[in-house]
This record gives sequence, structure tokens and C-alpha cells, in this order.
Amino acid sequence: MLGKMRRGEAGALFDDYASRIRHFAEVEVNELRGAGPAALRKLKLEPSATVVLLDAAGKQLTSQQFAHWLGDLRDRGTRELVFLCGDAGGFPDELRASAKQKISLSTLTMPHEFSRVVLAEQIYRAFAILAGHPYPK
Repeated sequence: MLGKMRRGEAGALFDDYASRIRHFAEVEVNELRGAGPAALRKLKLEPSATVVLLDAAGKQLTSQQFAHWLGDLRDRGTRELVFLCGDAGGFPDELRASAKQKISLSTLTMPHEFSRVVLAEQIYRAFAILAGHPYPK
């Protein structure tokens, strides 16, 4: 994630969903101060990782489609899935080039801190759908 969470409320919501996701998968969250070369060196992307860029121009999925996509990756043996969430300035070209897919969370414009919460909630919702858990209803 590029940039730091500044709103405590958004951070608390994000942390809540991240802890829920941990019931289904290992979660690691990395926040980089910026998108400069020094910050990007701290982001260690494995060559085998599936890198997904959150982008307004990316593919739009329903929650059911997102769950199916996530389940498909899991079933095909994907070991590492990396979601790149930008800051207000977007992404540097180097990160854009590393992304195998681009997903849009919404056609609405929202603060990047909110998009992180939406992403975490949708990942949790997807795992709940795949597990047949009553949460998504």
C-alpha cells in the first residue's frame, strides 16, 4: 500500500477485516511512505506472485465474481497474491508493469484509505462465500 493510513477509523476497520481474513489465509500488510525508488526497493515481490493492481480502469467484478476469481486462484495453487493499493497520486510505471491484472473496486472516486477498507472487506466476503459462511447474506 502506498502511503500511510491517517484516519484512525479507517485503519480500525481495515485491521478488523484483515484479522477476519487471517481465519482463511495468511495476511501481510506493507505500507510504503511513497512511490519513489527507495520506497519501492522495500517492496519485495516474488517473481511467482500474482500481482493485482487496484485501478479505476481495471476489470469490475461483482462480489460473487470476485469470490469465484479468488477461489480459482486458490484452486490452481497460487501461493502468493499481492494487491497493490495506490495513494492519491496513483502508481509509478514500474509497479504498473509488474501487475498481471487490474481490478476496479468501484466506478466511484474514493479516498485511498477507504479503498483499502473496501478491498479488505471484499476479500473477507469472498472467503466467506467460498466457505459457505452466512456473512455475505
